Amino acid sequence: MKKAIKWIAIVVGGLIVLIIAALLIIPMFVDMQQYKPQIEEKVATATGRSFKLGGDISLSLFPWAGLSLSDLHLGNPSGFQEEDLLSVKSFEVRVKLLPLLTKSLQVERFILDGARIVLETSKDSRRGWEGLGKAAAEKPAAPPQKKPEGEKGSPSLSLKELAVGEFAITNSSMLWLDHAQGERKELSDVTFSVKDVSLDRPVTFALSANLDGLPLSMDGNVGPLGKEPGRGTIPVDLSVKALKELDINVKGTLTNPAERPAFDLAVSVSPFSPRKVMAALQKPFPMTTADPKALDRVAFNTTARGTTDQVAISDGVLTLDDSTLTFSMKAKEFDRPDVAFDLNLDKIDLDRYLPPAEKERAQEKKAAEKPEPKKKTDYAPMRRAVVDGTVRVAEIKAHGAKMQDLYLKVLGRNGVFNLDPLSAKLYEGTLAGNGTMDVRQDVPKTAMTLDLQGLQAGPLLRDVMKKDFLEGTAKATMAIRMEGDEGAQIKKTLNGKGDFLFKDGAVKGIDVANMVRNVQAAFGLAEKGGEKPRTDFAELHAPFTITNGLVNTPNTTLMSPLLRVAAVGDANLVTEVLNMRVEPKVVGTIKGQDDTMERGGVMVPVLVTGTFSEPKFRPDLEGLMKQQLQKEIPAPSELKKLIPGAGTQEEQPTPVEDKVKGLLKGFGK
Repeated sequence: MKKAIKWIAIVVGGLIVLIIAALLIIPMFVDMQQYKPQIEEKVATATGRSFKLGGDISLSLFPWAGLSLSDLHLGNPSGFQEEDLLSVKSFEVRVKLLPLLTKSLQVERFILDGARIVLETSKDSRRGWEGLGKAAAEKPAAPPQKKPEGEKGSPSLSLKELAVGEFAITNSSMLWLDHAQGERKELSDVTFSVKDVSLDRPVTFALSANLDGLPLSMDGNVGPLGKEPGRGTIPVDLSVKALKELDINVKGTLTNPAERPAFDLAVSVSPFSPRKVMAALQKPFPMTTADPKALDRVAFNTTARGTTDQVAISDGVLTLDDSTLTFSMKAKEFDRPDVAFDLNLDKIDLDRYLPPAEKERAQEKKAAEKPEPKKKTDYAPMRRAVVDGTVRVAEIKAHGAKMQDLYLKVLGRNGVFNLDPLSAKLYEGTLAGNGTMDVRQDVPKTAMTLDLQGLQAGPLLRDVMKKDFLEGTAKATMAIRMEGDEGAQIKKTLNGKGDFLFKDGAVKGIDVANMVRNVQAAFGLAEKGGEKPRTDFAELHAPFTITNGLVNTPNTTLMSPLLRVAAVGDANLVTEVLNMRVEPKVVGTIKGQDDTMERGGVMVPVLVTGTFSEPKFRPDLEGLMKQQLQKEIPAPSELKKLIPGAGTQEEQPTPVEDKVKGLLKGFGK
């Protein structure tokens, strides 16, 4: 028995010696260079591209299985400027063989030097990397094998030990060429190194490169990876720096990245200038803002947790120039997104981010001259979405108007989005309302109800319209509905009603009392000068209705100590045409208010025509004549009193011709 064991040991030992000797001797006697044509042919067939091995091939088998290659070239298709899609100056890898039998991976060296990748797009929009491996892919695929019952997914990579001595990519580059767009970008001096590679301690890595001469870098550590990489919880700590502007840090954990990935990460982006980033990329800034210093400072911090099915963002802080937004959000069921959010903004001036006034006017003029066909909006994603969110803004400015304590509550489901409530403070008053947007059809429908109390009209109009023509404390209610998402369509479908009431105010730039009494002074026929005219009023009441874009006021009234004014007519929002008539009613005196002067003269009705941008005012002489003649000419039953001798001279009325003369004289007062 002992002899048998002895001989078995001798035989096994001899076989091991022979195997080791073979592994050492075979590479010495096998000329690997003679296999280069076969290797080149196999790679070319598999990739569908030309392949060339210009340097020598070196092979070792024991104690390290090693392979080194140099001067590799994988070609581009014909017709491209760059000859190679991929080229490599040298490549070397050495792996220990025997530990592989015990599921231990020990890599002595992995060095890739001088790799160059070219991603080129031709003028006819062909891409050099498209179709790579097409020849191999065209071969019929083997039918999928049915998994045995009870088998769960693909097995994970299980290693007892992982050790890497030297792992580096050096002197490498990537070139982006787009001849169709005239773009060229190059990532050069790429260096990537890994240290302390092990399963039971963090893996430290460093990446550096230059993007068109500007530095990029990423470093950090990942792990420990554990005995089964891809399973368990993996700590992550990364830092990215780019373009001398961006500084991004990501720290947290990844869980089961190979099976059911989950993450818990804190993301921090240090303050940077988007304008400087675009300048560094040699790209024009994508938008022109009224304030050239807008979008010059951005910072971001948040915590993100989630899986492939849902994500939650908390403790979010976004800084944009002088504004700070704190936010949180939850989202799930991404194919039918269910989103809940809470946004809190301290202040923002939206006018800074709008286009400059001259550019906006030029765009409006161009659109009016030759409107470009607008791509139809697809509302299908909104019909699938479920939304539950709140928005709070402490201070906001838009189109000159200032608001405080803006609050919105948004609820949406199945294509119907409700904005309820909506509230804000503005110009010493309050705004309350609600709205609905319905996108269940291709043409959206919108409805809004607003209630305004105690607003100071003068400051609002000065801020929004840059005009000072009305003062007073305003109260207003409005209920409107519309269809469409373009201005022209909205105007045509605008319907609703409302009511404006102004108290204790004034209409500036126009003296209604003088206008309706004195034609010359009111309509530019008299000498100019003196103080700017104005019409003080105790109350200005303007009820209105809107029918398909036509605003009608049946009885707008102005009450002042000197007169009463009623206005009726239309304002067409579609054509922007005015058609109104202002009818005065004189108040002879304002006794009791320290004014005993008798007011005389003819009260002239005023016609308001023209357009919104160029309104025209003229006296309604025809209407005035009709009214006065009806008033002055006696009824048939009174005609007999005009017969001479029918009474004393004192009792006889003024003849008709004298009445008309007196009427005409009134125009000059």
